[in-house]
Amino acid sequence: MTNLSRIIPAPRALFVFEAAARHGSFTAAATEFNVTQPSVSRCISQFEDDLGFKLFDRHSRGLALTSAGNVLFKSVQEGLTSVSNTIHTLRNSKKKLCLTMSLSSSFATHWLIPRLGEFNEEFPDIDLRFELVAGVMKEVTGDVDIATRIVEDNDPRYEIWDLAPEIIVPVCSPQYLERHGCLDDASRLAQQTFLHLTDHQKDQWKPFLGASYSEISSGGTWNQFSDYAVILQAASQGKGVALGWISVIANALRQGVLTRASAVQVDTGRIHRLIIPKNRAIPPLNRKICEWLQSRMAADLDILEIRAGDR
Repeated sequence: MTNLSRIIPAPRALFVFEAAARHGSFTAAATEFNVTQPSVSRCISQFEDDLGFKLFDRHSRGLALTSAGNVLFKSVQEGLTSVSNTIHTLRNSKKKLCLTMSLSSSFATHWLIPRLGEFNEEFPDIDLRFELVAGVMKEVTGDVDIATRIVEDNDPRYEIWDLAPEIIVPVCSPQYLERHGCLDDASRLAQQTFLHLTDHQKDQWKPFLGASYSEISSGGTWNQFSDYAVILQAASQGKGVALGWISVIANALRQGVLTRASAVQVDTGRIHRLIIPKNRAIPPLNRKICEWLQSRMAADLDILEIRAGDR
């Protein structure tokens, strides 16, 4: 390879030449480099002497590239564009990808957050941004990359991974269960405190309260919250019994923070799913993240011996 420094003793002249040729003016090039017009003119003249051929025809109407100057200008522009693109690529390769997840606040708090350390080790180049929903989940909007929702398995708007069956079971802390007993003991229902989500109907408790539902729903002790994450926090602190969606409470059950407050559970037949909107290009890493989340949930459900269709 030819040593370029022998051909061009002052490499800065390449940049000055490119600017003068691009603008068609020594004055405009001087403004770009914050120098005087005579300084640019001298630089170009010296550059022409070093090269051994003229780059510009100078006349009263302004500048015009010579045929040799035009060939060199195109080559310099291509080279500088390539260098600029390479630098841009290298800079971006060092930036972390920011991934936006739309989740229920309860799922994030009680299932995902305990795994953040493991997630960061598995995906060190990902920064997470959470859009959290406190109550009933709504449509995915905006620039969400991954979400959890109950959708049909053939919904054309999304790429879809099954996460967990929608199984509901009453839960409380082990200490609360020891003091107040389980919901299956009708004689102790009057002692119970029910932690209820305001967005839901009370009749969701009916399968677990049986014949006592009417009496308890109107006369029992009910603490109501708009945020399901807070309900589960209260339950884990021994403040009452909550309805637990298995996709959210699987980790707390596995860790013994929460325990079942009834032998009864309800499988709605629906499935909580991980979804990726198809409205823009999907990075392959997003799919790997969904597969990772799916595998961690499957491990929880295996330990808990949870299967769709269980009653």
